Amino acid sequence: MENEELIISKLDILKQEIDFIKEHIVDVTLTQDDIDSLNEAEDDLKEGRTKRL
Repeated sequence: MENEELIISKLDILKQEIDFIKEHIVDVTLTQDDIDSLNEAEDDLKEGRTKRL
């Protein structure tokens, strides 16, 4: 019985953590402008005009 209570307790904690994560997930959609900026940054990196942080 003690093991069952421990398992249930841990499952409850996991459920709370998953619920927290679900509440804070943001759906990110890139616009064409975002994609263009990323492509430009990759080109700058390839040409040595910038470096990775």
